[in-house]
Amino acid sequence: MIALAGFLAVLAAAPVPAAVPVAKIGRPAPAFTLKDQDGKTVTLASLRGRIVVLEWMNPDCPFWTRHAIAGTMRTLAAAYAPQGVAWLGVDSTAHLPLERDAWAREAFSLPYPVLNDRLGRVGRVYGAKTTPHLFVIDPKGRLAYAGAIDDDPAGGQDVRLRTSKGGSGGVNYVRQALDEMLAGKTVSVPETQPYGCSVKYTKRK
Repeated sequence: MIALAGFLAVLAAAPVPAAVPVAKIGRPAPAFTLKDQDGKTVTLASLRGRIVVLEWMNPDCPFWTRHAIAGTMRTLAAAYAPQGVAWLGVDSTAHLPLERDAWAREAFSLPYPVLNDRLGRVGRVYGAKTTPHLFVIDPKGRLAYAGAIDDDPAGGQDVRLRTSKGGSGGVNYVRQALDEMLAGKTVSVPETQPYGCSVKYTKRK
């Protein structure tokens, strides 16, 4: 476990490729249309009026897999769904086959769709740098939070962070943002530094 934590910490410190983001906190979130793991079309516009969480993911990334095994995002998505929060996985990993998304959804019992962004257009517009990288959009379609899922890049606080409520010794930034938004408050920490594997975008020509 100690060796794994050290390995993850080293990866977290690795540089990530520069992006040219359009998404900005407090501004309208960029619209998109993508297909999920079953070929169903999903649009951001269709979710207007709801809080939307976008989770950049990669089934081959140890950071994302650690959270998937712990149930960090899965538990949050299920806990806030009754309050109308929509959660979407987004995979911009250029080299992975589409079937990998369907596999990941089933293998980790994800209660939300995984959208195919293999061309990287949506990821680059949002400035997604790592897997995971989280973005929270308010009911008016404005970007309210962007950054890490929590303050635990090395994984030492998994037991405390993987549940949607309770616990101590760590901050789950997405949970905090959702609670504040649902209470009608301004998100107190709108932006943090994401950690994880770099998004494996397709090379630009």
